[in-house]
Amino acid sequence: MEDMDKAVEIMKAAMEKEKTMNEKSKDAMDQNIEDQKKQMSEDVVAEDISCEAQEVEVETATEDHEKSDKSGKAFFKNSKAKEMAAKDQKIEELTDRLMRTMAEFDNYRKRTEKEKSMMYDMGIKSFVEKMLPIVDNFERGFGTITDKEKESAFAQGIEMIYRQLLSSLDEIGVKPIDAVGKEFDPNLHNAVMHGEDDSLGDNIVSDEFQKGYVYKDMVVRHSMVKVVN
Repeated sequence: MEDMDKAVEIMKAAMEKEKTMNEKSKDAMDQNIEDQKKQMSEDVVAEDISCEAQEVEVETATEDHEKSDKSGKAFFKNSKAKEMAAKDQKIEELTDRLMRTMAEFDNYRKRTEKEKSMMYDMGIKSFVEKMLPIVDNFERGFGTITDKEKESAFAQGIEMIYRQLLSSLDEIGVKPIDAVGKEFDPNLHNAVMHGEDDSLGDNIVSDEFQKGYVYKDMVVRHSMVKVVN
């Protein structure tokens, strides 16, 4: 009986010991679970902090990128504006240079045309000066023949040549100067004699000894005249 009681006591002690060990193991497991929960909570908080830090970094990087982008755009705009201003200035300079060149060329063209016209007029004047003695000889010849001789075929043929010569001179702008009965003009007339005539006014041309001619506005030859009073 005593052995049985001892066995029971030993079994109770063993069970109590096992219970104690189980409780300790449970407490250890609970503590371990709590530690793990705590560690997990700390990890989550750390992860959240890390995520927030990353978000802050991303936002900061985004802001920096936006600032950099804005700065780049502003720089590009300023550079583009300066480039356009330089191009506009260059275009203005080239346009001004072109206008000046065109004006100079137009002046040169006008000056050249004027010089060519003057050279042409001087050539015509020189030619007419050489032709006028021939006209004078025709007129002198007609003054020496009688009215009967003027009716001959030869004289009429010569007169036709004379008229044709005068017509050709008239077509190119050569005109005779009116002298007799006109007031003396030193720009047109060359006074070689002076006389008195009560029937005429003062400074009037009474006679013409040699006919004068003008070509356009130029005097080819002055009229040789006599001036009265």
